[in-house]
Amino acid sequence: MPIGNFVERTARPKTGELQRVDGKRSMTVKADLLPGILADNKVKEIQAWLESTRFDPRISFKFKGEDEEQRKAETFLTTAFAIALFMMAIILVTQFNSFYSTGLILSAVIMSTIGVMLGLLAIGQPFGIVMSGIGVIALAGIVVNNNIVLIDTFDRFREAVSDTRKAILLTGVQRMRPVLLTATTTILGVLPMVMQTNIDFATREVTFGAPST
Repeated sequence: MPIGNFVERTARPKTGELQRVDGKRSMTVKADLLPGILADNKVKEIQAWLESTRFDPRISFKFKGEDEEQRKAETFLTTAFAIALFMMAIILVTQFNSFYSTGLILSAVIMSTIGVMLGLLAIGQPFGIVMSGIGVIALAGIVVNNNIVLIDTFDRFREAVSDTRKAILLTGVQRMRPVLLTATTTILGVLPMVMQTNIDFATREVTFGAPST
């Protein structure tokens, strides 16, 4: 018995879409993370699974979303950090007229970055590309400023004192206060962020757990 006796068959377009990027068929897979799980760790886990699984060689994978934004921020901050160090080096060379003094001053940047990594390991926190990266750049400016104060004072004492050890001790004694004051004001300035406190002076409101923390 023909089925046309009971139903009416009508040609209609099939529901669905074909997405193409650069002429190639593409599919998007989205997922959210549970609270407390880092996106970078999950991306690495998925990448390891993709490498261990055999797919058609014509299939390629590209991570978007938070991973893509993180890579862009990483590239920008790395470039900004390199440009900042380069400009610092040029200014220091013109001021001190010495590559040795310039290298000695900029060596504090390496030490401060190592200190940041040790501090994050001590408190068990991950390295955030945006917030930690900006913090490293800001810290580099502070330690370079401290080194400029110390090296400049040492060079002046070295002209008047023949003993290098004595010149170093005199430099440390004379410049201890400004270096400690700079460190103290910096600590007090970032303390609200560390304590997850946001102070709005315009509306006179104090909130806790602000996004910037």
